[in-house]
Amino acid sequence: MELVNAFRVSRIILTAHELGIFDFLKNEPGTSTSVARLLGTDPRATDRLMNALVALGLLKKNKQHYTNTGFSDQYLVTGSPKFLGGLAHASHLWKTWNTLTQAVAAGTSVVVTETINDRSQEWRESFLAAMHSRARQQAQEVAATLDLPVSGEILDVGGGSGIFSFAFINASPNLKSIVFDLPNVIPITEKYIQKAGLESAVSVLSGDYLKDEFGTGYAIVFMSAIIHINSPDENRKLIQKGAASLQSNGQLIILDHLMNDERTGPLAGALFALNMLVGTDHGDTFTESEIRSWMVEAGLTSVHRKDTAGGTSLLIGIKP
Repeated sequence: MELVNAFRVSRIILTAHELGIFDFLKNEPGTSTSVARLLGTDPRATDRLMNALVALGLLKKNKQHYTNTGFSDQYLVTGSPKFLGGLAHASHLWKTWNTLTQAVAAGTSVVVTETINDRSQEWRESFLAAMHSRARQQAQEVAATLDLPVSGEILDVGGGSGIFSFAFINASPNLKSIVFDLPNVIPITEKYIQKAGLESAVSVLSGDYLKDEFGTGYAIVFMSAIIHINSPDENRKLIQKGAASLQSNGQLIILDHLMNDERTGPLAGALFALNMLVGTDHGDTFTESEIRSWMVEAGLTSVHRKDTAGGTSLLIGIKP
């Protein structure tokens, strides 16, 4: 029953984030009455929510006054350097995961699904913030793991905030990178590039990776966390396009969940397959064998795997 009821803790934290309780308490203590007055919420209900946060160790209470814990100030206050940027996106996922029963019956998402390009600006910004936060440490690890060239150009397909491009440039400063993403994502990408101070090394290219051309001559074509959005046929075509855009001896690198042939592990990938079921028309997680076969079909050789600490893995192929 502990597993069954785990949703309650998640919902408490997400509601506190949505209401802005941690932000309100970042500078000074507050009573539940003062917090409710500011937020326009019911005083009694706000008090019970804040008491639950105390019980979870996320707030402290002294008589009737509440304060953030050190952990909450560091990770749950908007704008903190270590803020968990995925909280807003997790709130969005809550709504789609609530339809899992119906999605299993239907075999696809039963919510109205829009492309990332067509969703609201708030959704896109929270999604990119979540991806950026999640990948911050992983990007540095991946950059250290890869055999990066000394110079050349990278195409970061569906690169979002550009976090992996930033890590590659920092690891090999003579590289250049192009972040390829949807037209309504690119303005957000540019803000991240400016914040990183890498305008001279990282540029952008707007388009749909299933429809628009990539160009040619890249030393690396990097695809992180995008193949799970697509159908097998779309991935086969995408990988063929990526391989065709490489220079000789260039690398096509895929970072994603690699499932075993029974699709029972790893656990993170099995859960993510359901995330794709409830949220997309035909997304999925794929087996290592499937992805390898698509890379070989695209003419790539020496396909090899490298695991990362983030629960996902790299598959790397070389263009002869």
